Amino acid sequence: MTRLSVNINKVALIRNSRGSNQPDLVQVAKDCEAFGAQGITVHPRPDQRHIRYDDVPALKPIVTTEFNIEGNPTPEFLDLVLAHRPDQCTLVPDTPGQLTSDHGWDTVSDAPFLKDVTARLKEAGIRVSLFVDADEKMVEGAKAVGADRIEFYTGHYAHEFAVDPEQAVAAHRRGAKVANEVGIGINAGHDLNLDNLRYYAQEVPGLLEVSIGHALICDALYYGLQNTIQMYLRQLS
Repeated sequence: MTRLSVNINKVALIRNSRGSNQPDLVQVAKDCEAFGAQGITVHPRPDQRHIRYDDVPALKPIVTTEFNIEGNPTPEFLDLVLAHRPDQCTLVPDTPGQLTSDHGWDTVSDAPFLKDVTARLKEAGIRVSLFVDADEKMVEGAKAVGADRIEFYTGHYAHEFAVDPEQAVAAHRRGAKVANEVGIGINAGHDLNLDNLRYYAQEVPGLLEVSIGHALICDALYYGLQNTIQMYLRQLS
């Protein structure tokens, strides 16, 4: 079964809007795991508008499943990750001030940089995943620089799903075939939701993990966090 990692950025965004500790991010992470989540994901950005750098040392000791830190590998970000050593680090090519992640790495053009960063993280015992578009060359490039996994950017898939599910997933299916052939693990994330998740998981062979935050937290406003996590798990079962 594909594993579900819950991204708690939007919980932190709500907390930060009032300058207090409500909701309590640590307690929410504990509850997500108790409700069935198989991982916790955070994505600290330079402006710290949601997850803050000081959230990481508070979360690391209490996450008992898989702790995944994702973000742009700036020097500050790498210092944070290397200091706290999550189970997985997902490298994302965000620019400063970017509203949300909207594209993957060019693993060919950026190969020297990615190879160096990947080696540093793996030497620290951290599994490395690279955020990539569903492109066979980018998958091969990720393997060439030493990454353990890729994370397919699924924003385009989610946008096109309502119009033509088969066309929407076709590139991801091809990319997954290449990933399986070269021996690199497959994660996926961005705009996956209760409508499009089951189809994606069924059509992408070897999908190990999905990271879902925005849609899951939106659904939790209506269904409650425990029920929502179980609903997402059922889509993956």
